[in-house]
Amino acid sequence: MKEYENVIIGGGMVGSALGYGLAKAGRQVLVLDKGDRDLRAARGNFGLLWVQGKGADYPEYADWTLRSTQLWPEFAKELLELTGIDVQFRQRGGIHYCLDEEELQQYGEELSQQATVTKGAFQYQMLDSSELSELEPAISKDIPGGGYSPNDGHVNPLLLLRAMQRGLQLAGGLYQAEQPVTEVEPKQDGFLIRTESGVIKCQRLILAAGFDNARLAPMVGLAQPLHPQRGQLLITERLPTLLNYPSIYLRQTGEGTIQIGDSAENSGFDDTNTAAVMAALAQRAIRLLPALGQSRIVRGWGALRVLTPDGYPVYEQTTGALPEAFAFSCHSAVTLAAAHAQILPDLILSSSTDLLSAFSAKRFTEAGYVQTNSGAH
Repeated sequence: MKEYENVIIGGGMVGSALGYGLAKAGRQVLVLDKGDRDLRAARGNFGLLWVQGKGADYPEYADWTLRSTQLWPEFAKELLELTGIDVQFRQRGGIHYCLDEEELQQYGEELSQQATVTKGAFQYQMLDSSELSELEPAISKDIPGGGYSPNDGHVNPLLLLRAMQRGLQLAGGLYQAEQPVTEVEPKQDGFLIRTESGVIKCQRLILAAGFDNARLAPMVGLAQPLHPQRGQLLITERLPTLLNYPSIYLRQTGEGTIQIGDSAENSGFDDTNTAAVMAALAQRAIRLLPALGQSRIVRGWGALRVLTPDGYPVYEQTTGALPEAFAFSCHSAVTLAAAHAQILPDLILSSSTDLLSAFSAKRFTEAGYVQTNSGAH
């Protein structure tokens, strides 16, 4: 039986960021991942670094999101220097398109509230139709306007995942795929982790297994109430430059393709595409960017967002007599990757996540939420 100082269960965006950060800090770390046929949120990500519209009613989340995007320039540079992988980080700002005047007014009120709760740190500008056209000439003149924030940006999520996993290993960490975890047993001096290929012991355990956190967390006295939300995406053929800024609906990738989103469906753990949603996505994309009417869709896919009951992160750690374990679950793991890699490891090693107490699962207990231990690590 092998023993490690730190074991992370889950090798997606959250687990890889934490593993990279711990290994870079000189700590022994093993990341256990399952197979590529898993329900991987990391491989269905839209790739946005997105601040606007996040946390207007939850100041701690607004601050946490903004803090991570402020760390992103140095984080991307660090990954490139260490791994040689350019994650296609771009942070010129982002635009949210409002499709009618009522939405434009309501969105302006939301962003004003977000700026207020961040004491002005969140920056934004509401755009009318003419101002929108100046920034994005190819966008339809029928769109009444939108919101712009210089805090936003985008990356290639697949290259990001590869860079963090390679960085983890170059910094001395270990990554093992095809390692589904069947059980975790707390001991006085750590944890026994049972996998299909054997037993591993660790001093400190970190759960970052996406949906499977809901199953694993109660084994170590923690709670991770989670549910899936399906989102479907389309991708076009490679095109000349049509977009200057990313949005939640359209993003031109570093390869020139246009990525089209987004949908939100309560479909359980079904991550397949549906014709009706794909048609709706295509229609909205053409309404926004008429030039797409002559372009070909080359592929599409569905993926599941890892959501808590209120949509905000849940970060937990053991207290009292139990050995030290942590559990981290969130949506927007690309946006938060810099904070997960550069801030959370220090907090884990100091055994103090007081900074993140606002994201405790206790808020769900107080609201009467009942956890169902289902998942798909």
